Amino acid sequence: MDSVLGSVLLPIALAVVMFGLGLSLTVDDFIRVRKHPAAVLIALACQLILLPVICFGLVLLFDLPPLLAVGMMLLAASPGGTTANLFSHVFRGDVALNITLTAVNSILAVVTLPLVTNLALGYFAPSGDNLDLQFDKVVQVFAIVLIPVAIGMVVRRRSPAFADRMDRPVRVFSIVVLASVILATVISERENLTDYLAATGLIALVFCVISLSLGYFAPRAFRVGHRQSIASAFEIGVHNSTLAITIAISVLNSTDIAVPAAVYGVVMFPVAALFGWLFTRTRSGDTPESHQPIG
Repeated sequence: MDSVLGSVLLPIALAVVMFGLGLSLTVDDFIRVRKHPAAVLIALACQLILLPVICFGLVLLFDLPPLLAVGMMLLAASPGGTTANLFSHVFRGDVALNITLTAVNSILAVVTLPLVTNLALGYFAPSGDNLDLQFDKVVQVFAIVLIPVAIGMVVRRRSPAFADRMDRPVRVFSIVVLASVILATVISERENLTDYLAATGLIALVFCVISLSLGYFAPRAFRVGHRQSIASAFEIGVHNSTLAITIAISVLNSTDIAVPAAVYGVVMFPVAALFGWLFTRTRSGDTPESHQPIG
């Protein structure tokens, strides 16, 4: 991919997206974890532990080439984001829980994302040239993820009215950025596009279905409410593909590693919309308590 796009434009675009995410967060979103620990802990266990394990099994099952395998693991380690919150809002999930999970995941991802990615690189591509997230690259991840979020939170604290006005434009911008980086990735790899789609299309679809299902049914198994389970499903199933692509291209300098996230970014929208419709169909049989918001 063009060096200017990969090293400058893409990180800037993601920084704006993460800044917008910060505009929707407050300190209370972190404190809420203590008030409603069950829903948060179950969702985080699914996101941080079960998804990487499941993804690893799928990668072995589908026998992906090394760099595409690393790309799938990078995707699995990527948290949800503003798109997950949007899906939850549309399909009447507990958006407050989404915001809390996004806040916590954004912090944890600074540690878990490099950890999972390095383990994947060591297993699938041990001879790759400079393909590892050493300390200086982890600092890049920190800068990409946390600094814009922190700035957004500061802006929200000082000017809530501005943050509220920017909510819709930033959500639209986030979708546009995701579509743009997917398109740019596809164009840069157009010669290999057919092979990449054949290799990653089905695994991306299967992983998306499993992620959304796990995100909903795991909390339900522990008697977490319907709305909270919807929020969990979207937080776990709608990954931040923009973040995964940016790290692959701008930090790891590998368009190949970015391909699974680009494919997933296309697949997840219709699949998440279908799941959202199915989730709303189960609403009538739920108990009144499960309709209460988490915040």
